[in-house]
Amino acid sequence: MVDSGETSPKRVEDTAPVDVSPKDKFVTVYGRKPVLEALDDPRLEVDKVVLADTARGPAAREILDAAGRRGVRVQRATAQRVKVLAGNGRHDQGVLADVVAPRMRPLDVALRSHPRHVLVLDGITTPANVGMILRTATAAGIEGIVVPRRGVASIDPLVVKASAGVAFRAPVLKCATAAEAVEALRAAGYPVYALDAGARSTVYDAELPGRAAFVLGSETAGVSDDVRPHVTGWLSIPMAAGVESLNVASAAAVLCFEVARRSAQ
Repeated sequence: MVDSGETSPKRVEDTAPVDVSPKDKFVTVYGRKPVLEALDDPRLEVDKVVLADTARGPAAREILDAAGRRGVRVQRATAQRVKVLAGNGRHDQGVLADVVAPRMRPLDVALRSHPRHVLVLDGITTPANVGMILRTATAAGIEGIVVPRRGVASIDPLVVKASAGVAFRAPVLKCATAAEAVEALRAAGYPVYALDAGARSTVYDAELPGRAAFVLGSETAGVSDDVRPHVTGWLSIPMAAGVESLNVASAAAVLCFEVARRSAQ
């Protein structure tokens, strides 16, 4: 049995207008191929393209033509500015695009609508794992996936590729750190569970409340020290044949679909 630690949710009035940072509205993709793929996908809304003022030739013309067909504005900037905006100094190739992520929002804004289940990524720095978790959690119907700005791989072309494009429409919630996220979730009345191979209660037999948050720690360090004090219950995934643990993305799939199964009952 796991002590849920659930408290009554605090009512937050959703009346004041919210000034949302561009970083909490867009997924920024960089590099010629990812930008062209975004421009060529009619399902995506591209806010703008930023092209280095040194970019010339057929590659630059292809991007300008693709943006023109979609009616997407193109801004010119220095090559250094593009690198800063992309957050990647080696692979931006002098171009980036801000793609609208319609379900991305700040965590504090999301908590006003009281999502039932929230996943918190803590220290997961491998883009492939972050991408696969976004895809799995979205498919399972998890209402919020916290991807902190620090300590977790940012949503870049590698994450988008690993998610098979789901990252653009995943219910991503933004905040500074995982510790900030779990503190806010606890203050909003959410019990916080985390996965640990040594936990006696499993994801299958623990009594889980209707509203809860779940932390996924890194494969090497597990749940970080500044997150641990906020955890109210620990869960394990039963293993057979001497297997010690699962890849964090695989563990996320087990957890998310077990939560979905329970929600459907």
